[in-house]
Formats: sequence, C-alpha cells, structure tokens
Amino acid sequence: MKYLLSALLLPGLSMAAILPDSIGAYQRAATSQPTLDNRPLWNEYGLKSWESATYQSGKARFVATAYQLGDTTGALAAFDWQRPQDAKPSTVSKLAAETADSLLLVHGNYLFSFSGYKPSVPELDAVAAALLNVDNTVLPALPGYLPSEGLVANSQRYVLGPAGLQKFAPAIPPSVAAFHLGAEAQLAVFHNQNGDLPVAIFDYPTPQMAIQKVTEFQKLPGAVAKRSGPLVAVVLSPPDPDFAERLLSQVRYQADVTRDEYVLTRRDNIGNLVINAFVLCGILLAFCLVSGLALGGLRAYLRFIRHGEEPDAMITLHLQ
Repeated sequence: MKYLLSALLLPGLSMAAILPDSIGAYQRAATSQPTLDNRPLWNEYGLKSWESATYQSGKARFVATAYQLGDTTGALAAFDWQRPQDAKPSTVSKLAAETADSLLLVHGNYLFSFSGYKPSVPELDAVAAALLNVDNTVLPALPGYLPSEGLVANSQRYVLGPAGLQKFAPAIPPSVAAFHLGAEAQLAVFHNQNGDLPVAIFDYPTPQMAIQKVTEFQKLPGAVAKRSGPLVAVVLSPPDPDFAERLLSQVRYQADVTRDEYVLTRRDNIGNLVINAFVLCGILLAFCLVSGLALGGLRAYLRFIRHGEEPDAMITLHLQ
C-alpha cells in the first residue's frame, strides 16, 4: 500500500518542483497550476509541466510562472508567443524581454515569467541551478534569416506544427506547409508606408523538398514565394508588391560547412610504437629478474632457518 500511494503521489510532487522555495529575499507563499489558454499549441511545443507561485517579502509580492518545454526550440516558440507587444530586450539573457514590472526569459527548455518584480542575475542563476533535466541544445538558426528592414518589434512567431500555423498564419493550409516532412517556420510582420506585410519562412530538411513545396505555395491565392536552399519564403496578398520583392530578396540561405580535421596523436607515430615495445620488454625483464631473486632468496632463507636441506631436496645415493 505504501508503494502504491508513493506511485500515485509522485507525479503530483514532481509537477510542483520547478520553482524554488525562495528567490532572493522573497519566500514562496502559495503555489498553483495556471490554466492554459491554448492547450493544443502548448502540446505542440512539448509542454511537460508548469506551475505558478506567489512570492512575498513583507508587504511586497510578485508572481512567478515556469513552463518546462520539450526542448529549446519549443521554449523559443513559447517565448515568441508569450512576449508582450510592448516588451523590450533585456540584458539578463539572449532570450529575455522585459516591461516596466515584468520579465520573460528562456533558460534551456524552460520559460519563466515574473510579474511584479524583475529578479537580478544572481537570483536568476540560483533559480536555474535548481532546475532538473535542462536541455541546452543549440537554438534553430531560422530566425536569423528574417530581414531587418521594417521589422515590427515582437511580431516574430516560431511555428512547429498545424496548431501554431492555424493561430498565427491561418491563410496557409497545413497540407501545403507539410510539417510531417520535418518543416518549421518563422513568421514576422514588416511595416512600410503602405501597410503591414506578414512574411513566413519555412525550413525543410533538404533543398529537394523545398523545390517541391515552393510550387505549391505559389498556387495559393495572391501568394509570392521564393526558394533559397532549403528555405521557402512566402508572402500572401502583399499590399506593396515592390516591398514584398525587396524583403524576399533578402532571404538568402548560407550553408555553414565545418570540416573535421584529423589531428595526429602519439599513437600514429611508428617511432613511439617501437620505443613503447622496448619499454614493455624492459618491464618484463625487470619483473622476471625481481621475481627470480625473490624466489631464490625465499628458498635460501627457508634453508637457513631449518639448518639443513629442504624437505623436497633431491636425494643422492652414493653407490660405489
């Protein structure tokens, strides 16, 4: 019965272990699990656990919320989605945004939101040190292909599947995007004097897949699509076709090729091999010499303490 109760309570205990008992001078006063506003989208990001806690120090208090995602890509997508429109980049992390009284940041595959207080870097380091199963894989390079001209701040959205595409770019059918092929997409809004222009960049595993998909994107009503390597950039019904062409021309795939050079070691030198062989022979000869002297000395000592021949000595018959 004890084991059964432990097995039933273990999931609940593990769900409430993301946030620490204290953050700086603030102590945790209450813990809850907030309601998710779009569960299919969170599932697409690989949400594993989440919790919210109220921290208090005297009369001052703030609320901290933590989400554990499947990987760093899911955390990036959730960060783009949850970031306030008026947020500004923060210096505490590469993926961090802040307002006057709030802070949103990513650590590995975790997303943290602080409302009413912005913890300092040492306080955030203490929170990160207590995390379990942190994924530190490299973030996707796809956001770096977005043009900078006219980019609307905090309009970026990272799409991992049909749920995100339906929410952020419903005009593009999931069948055309073909997420089952391993595609991911980066969305953003660009602005000029003629209006806003949504742009979507899809990343496919191979350029051959992108060649096949770009023709399907071009068949969408009012779509302008361009391929560059495994990337397909799409603009739907642009209010300014010239501005759309300028943006698409800035999407250029650049492959980073890393050459793995074999570095020679001492094992690759034949001279070291011969020297090591002689060293091994010397060690074996020294071992034989030491063991022979030890055995001879032991027998001489036994003969000395017994004052005569050893029991197993050879018997000699003096026959005439």
